[in-house]
This record gives sequence, structure tokens and C-alpha cells, in this order.
Amino acid sequence: MISHKEIFLKKFNEAFARGDFEYILNCVTDDIRWNMIGDKIIEGKKAFTKALHEMENESPMELSIHNIITHGDMAAVNGTIRSHGKKWYGFCDIYKVLGYKNPQIQEMTSYVIEVNGEHQHQKLRVSNYEKS
Repeated sequence: MISHKEIFLKKFNEAFARGDFEYILNCVTDDIRWNMIGDKIIEGKKAFTKALHEMENESPMELSIHNIITHGDMAAVNGTIRSHGKKWYGFCDIYKVLGYKNPQIQEMTSYVIEVNGEHQHQKLRVSNYEKS
């Protein structure tokens, strides 16, 4: 059975790929902390909003979620995403999620690497996600 938190994280990642910043901003706390490993750390909703707009592009990115794992207030999502420049990246995001009925992300840690070949596009391994 798919949990409420798994559905929330799937929708959050889909919003990120679409560039739906209004939805994303409603899903994070005011004291959001985003650690992009090897790049930078963003703290606070104002800085987070600015970072999102710096990444803004006109067309949606292609997203493939491979796994969503949750335990307590912690969660992880991994998959691949195709940038507007047509490069594929593998990602793993670790989240601290507060609340259940109206969850919000308080912390994100993102690991991103460029990938090629057979790792580019895989389907989510749990078919029930396609129904949500």
C-alpha cells in the first residue's frame, strides 16, 4: 500500500520537473535547508525561492522516479531527470518531512550525477504509483 508521504514526495518531484514553483513552495517550511552536495547549501524560504527561479526554464524536464522510501520523518527518492540541455542526471534526494495530513519538507539533501547509456530512463518499480 502506498503511503500518504510517498504520494506527497512523488507529486513534489513531479512539480519540480514541471517547474511548478508555487506548488513546491507550498510543500516546504519557512526554514527549509537544501544541501546540494558538492555545490551549495541554501537556507530559508527566501533563498530557496531565489534558487528555484535561477533554475527556471520554459519546458518541463523528463522525470523517472525509481524508488521512494519513507521511514518516520525521513524519506528518500531516487531516479533520473533529463535537463533542458538534453543531459540525463541520476539523483537521490534525502528529505526530512514534518507533518502527516499537510506534510512539509524541512530539509533536503541532493546528490546529482550525470549519467548515460542504460541508466537514463527507467520506470518506477512500484506500478501503483502510476495510478496516483
